[in-house]
Amino acid sequence: MVNNKYKILIIEDDKNIRSIIVSLLEASGYQVICADSCGAGKTFYQSHHPDVVILDLGLPDTDGMNFLNFVREDSLTPIIVLSARTDDMDKVNALDAGANDYVTKPFSSAELLARIRTALRNYRHSSDSGKFPGGVFRLQDLTIAYDARQVFISDKEIKLSQTEYNILALLSENCGKMMTYAAIIKGIWGYSDEGSIKKLQVNMANIRKKFGVRPGERWFISNELGVGYRMNGVNE
Repeated sequence: MVNNKYKILIIEDDKNIRSIIVSLLEASGYQVICADSCGAGKTFYQSHHPDVVILDLGLPDTDGMNFLNFVREDSLTPIIVLSARTDDMDKVNALDAGANDYVTKPFSSAELLARIRTALRNYRHSSDSGKFPGGVFRLQDLTIAYDARQVFISDKEIKLSQTEYNILALLSENCGKMMTYAAIIKGIWGYSDEGSIKKLQVNMANIRKKFGVRPGERWFISNELGVGYRMNGVNE
């Protein structure tokens, strides 16, 4: 059971979907606050200071992106978009605007709960000074020593190029968050050109190869074609 100190704000105008999410979250030990419009969502966000927001985009008064931009003006509160919009550009736009994740309807209850746990974990890490204790990131048998710029699987060091290491470190610092191609490219190279996505994909393929992961095998990093990459959290 989750510690009930965590408050989740649901901004969803469909009464049936809202009821399903409320039942799911309350059964998992979360406190739940509900809003059925962007305006009400802003009011409840400011008065209740939730730990996570679950946000629909198709709201009756204005687009949910309005709420996302409103929060991102001064807060890193995790926001999970839960939307019927499945177009890649809708996902990319929401993630680039600062959404931590994007889940499409219809959704899996187990997946939504996993995304919430990951968002909370990631937010706690980023709130800590130095992000990770001792400058070390650990995920299953993967260890990244940031100060030494070294990567290990179990006790074996994985030799990466400077660019490959920078990509892996960036994804680890945002563990659990789907990062768009544009966000990764900006973080690594600082600019985008015609060949940027191809350049990123080549580096990702090299990292997979050095990790000894065969094509099609599940590993730490997942790719959503047309959107970006995610370093998967521990419990996914």
